[in-house]
Amino acid sequence: MIETLKIYLSHPFVVYAIIVGVLIALCASLLGVTLVLKRYSFIGDGLSHVAFGAMAIATVVNISDKMILILPITVLSAILLLRTGQNAKIKGDAAIAMISVGALAFGYLVMNVYSTGSNLSGDVCSTLFGSMSMLTLTKEEVRLCAILSVIVVVIFIAFYNKIFAITFDENFSKATGVKTGAYNLLLATIIAVIIVLAMNLVGSLLISALVIFPAISAMRIFKSFKSVTICAVILSVVCAFAGLFISILAGTPVGSTIVAADTVAFFLCAGVGALIKRG
Repeated sequence: MIETLKIYLSHPFVVYAIIVGVLIALCASLLGVTLVLKRYSFIGDGLSHVAFGAMAIATVVNISDKMILILPITVLSAILLLRTGQNAKIKGDAAIAMISVGALAFGYLVMNVYSTGSNLSGDVCSTLFGSMSMLTLTKEEVRLCAILSVIVVVIFIAFYNKIFAITFDENFSKATGVKTGAYNLLLATIIAVIIVLAMNLVGSLLISALVIFPAISAMRIFKSFKSVTICAVILSVVCAFAGLFISILAGTPVGSTIVAADTVAFFLCAGVGALIKRG
């Protein structure tokens, strides 16, 4: 197995896939704790479906760089979700469900009506559940992912105290002079960037797993915000490594394998947490 891994790691495209996969997992887990505590766990689902709809439009109109269309639409939808979720008439979960299902249906409809390929079901399946395009990444795509990931990490560290404040008591933070609207806008933008980056890795339907699983796994063991965040990042990176290696060696789908690794990690953390409580 070690020799096989050495052979695979000698290929640049495998190294690129591992770098991108780990960076995406790291960024997703950073904001996962905040989203879970703010009851926005499924915002990843909603935004990923919006990204799917945007990708369908970009494919139909034959845009070479789909990111030009996908990223701004996803960012605008993230802002709309957070704003609408504060509306007394449309709660957060209802807003996510509306946008999520609507965008998914619209994207699939567009791809059916204006199909540009002979294998529609294959294209849809790879978009929803991830594809092996992770293994065809170029240097430019890896560089873009690295730059965006560094920006996300730097922003999170720089505004850690503010993010912590609006996570636990947004009303109190607003009363003390914190510009909660601006920081929610910042969070929405970062979330949208992460979702767009993660689409090739795990697909539209599995993105929320990268956000939720590391956070709730870490919460089984730790209680403080900082400890949970650090643990979530470590778990997410380890599971991304494990999922990518297993996928490469066994030929399994990348996204599903990483999510399966996250699921196993959750049950292990739940067991450790139960033992700690008994002790």
